[in-house]
Amino acid sequence: MVGTAGHVDHGKTWLVRALTGKDTDRLPEERERGISIDLGYAPLRLSDGRTISLVDVPGHERFIRNMVAGATGIDLFLLVIDAAEGARAQTHEHLAILRLLGIDNGVVAVTKSDTVDAETLALAVAEARELVPAAEIVPVSAKTGAGLDRLRSAVTRVAGSAVRPRRAAPTRLYVDRVFTLRGIGTIATGTLWSGSVGEGDELRAEPAGLSVRIRSVQVHDQTVERACAGQRVAVSLPGVARERLRRGDALVQPGGYPLSYRLAVSLSELEPVASGTRLQVLHGTSELDARLVRSGTRFAQLRLVEPVVAARGDRFVLRGNTTLGGGSVLDPAPPRALDEGRFALLERGDPVSIVRAIVHEPVTRRSLVARGLLGEEELDEGLQAAEHADSWYFATDWLQEEIARARRRLEQRARTAPLDPGLAVGELLPAEPWAEAVAPLLGFEQRAAKLYLPGSAPTLGDRADAAEALRAALAAARFDPVRVEDGQLAAYLESEGTLVRLGDGLAVGAAAYGEARAALVEECARAGSIRLARFRDLIGSSRRSAQLLLERFDSEGVTRRIGDERVLRRGASRVRQAR
Repeated sequence: MVGTAGHVDHGKTWLVRALTGKDTDRLPEERERGISIDLGYAPLRLSDGRTISLVDVPGHERFIRNMVAGATGIDLFLLVIDAAEGARAQTHEHLAILRLLGIDNGVVAVTKSDTVDAETLALAVAEARELVPAAEIVPVSAKTGAGLDRLRSAVTRVAGSAVRPRRAAPTRLYVDRVFTLRGIGTIATGTLWSGSVGEGDELRAEPAGLSVRIRSVQVHDQTVERACAGQRVAVSLPGVARERLRRGDALVQPGGYPLSYRLAVSLSELEPVASGTRLQVLHGTSELDARLVRSGTRFAQLRLVEPVVAARGDRFVLRGNTTLGGGSVLDPAPPRALDEGRFALLERGDPVSIVRAIVHEPVTRRSLVARGLLGEEELDEGLQAAEHADSWYFATDWLQEEIARARRRLEQRARTAPLDPGLAVGELLPAEPWAEAVAPLLGFEQRAAKLYLPGSAPTLGDRADAAEALRAALAAARFDPVRVEDGQLAAYLESEGTLVRLGDGLAVGAAAYGEARAALVEECARAGSIRLARFRDLIGSSRRSAQLLLERFDSEGVTRRIGDERVLRRGASRVRQAR
């Protein structure tokens, strides 16, 4: 992709027409006014036989956003400077925009060379060389054809050595035109930024979240089986109304890119922009209102009014009344908090640094892939710097913070509830999917379903007198349950083998419970079953007490109720003998 650049009326469209034979001014208003308003496209045949895409952009200051929409997808520039006028305001602004977008390679055409004398032309060439020292300067005349072959050869040389590498990534095409053709339907065109697109592909039109299917694909009016990244593409979209799409939308592989109202960015500025400034972000083919929130001198977040599809490394331009600056995207879906250290890691750009920047609280590999910051192999390399538990990845610092926080919770629990100093995982850790996976890494002792500080044990503390009084009450009551209001004390005494809880805040002594159980088992072994009245008589208690004990035996698996009788479950006698 090669894009023109330069001031209005410096001959960009005439030059494109002379090189390609195609008039890119297609709108009636453009032909009436004699200036380009919107983007134009034409295939350019190079000297070595290859065909490339040439984007003709408007030069008037009122249409800068259209210029950026065309320039963001290009690999090389074709800067046009009028030999008589030299560099003008939009020449400089277009060059600044190209630099902000990272487009450093191209050719300069000094146009209308037939309208000036040799001395003036030499001055124009010298000015162009000073303006763009690394580019080849070619005087041309679109009217006479002078210099066109030399210009085509210059573009061929640059195109052979300076095309920007495109990282393997999911399909992404930013729409710059939408129209309908009779018998075909809705057509969307744009530069394919990454991936490929072919007939039958299912894509998403974002930010609308519209599912679309590709019926056919063309590259410069030629139907192709698949188009690849860097090509100028037109796709037909059956069943999609033209009104559903607009310039700035992105056709993307489903799940391939996040949709975000925030972008973490590294700034390149032409003039200082204060934090909090409201401006326009030109990204892809869209213009979005945003607020710039700075972190230091180089980093910022763009808080967008509308969501955008973006990826790490994307370039953008910031504008107010003029072009203010630009930069590159570090993270297309950052947290809201600004962190200078995190920005620096993202800018460093190696896989380990990126993972350290984005992995804090536990995340899955799948969620990291969806962020689009790293390719599959790069992500695997970077994840070596993260802690791992099952399918969750997190930072070492985060784990240490979580251990310290959980320890404080358990220490507080031991002070306030010495009878039961443990906490369940759900009480100790946030109610998150990663909690069960992380719990074993905290370094605490797990007993049953609870976690305890290493070496900690339940203690009576100031409840020793209450415990002694309860033991005496249980011994005196024997088979008749005693009400226990202190549930923690009851649990503690049950764990040490002092009592057995029967439900509804009642308990019997462990010794009495064992006697009652033994009497029940012996009677069932002799008679085959037992009724409530018989069990009541055996232990010499009330009907209510006998009923509560039998219900506990049922829940423990000692007996099974059949009508008004209870029978031993298999193994109950053996369990009694073993005890």
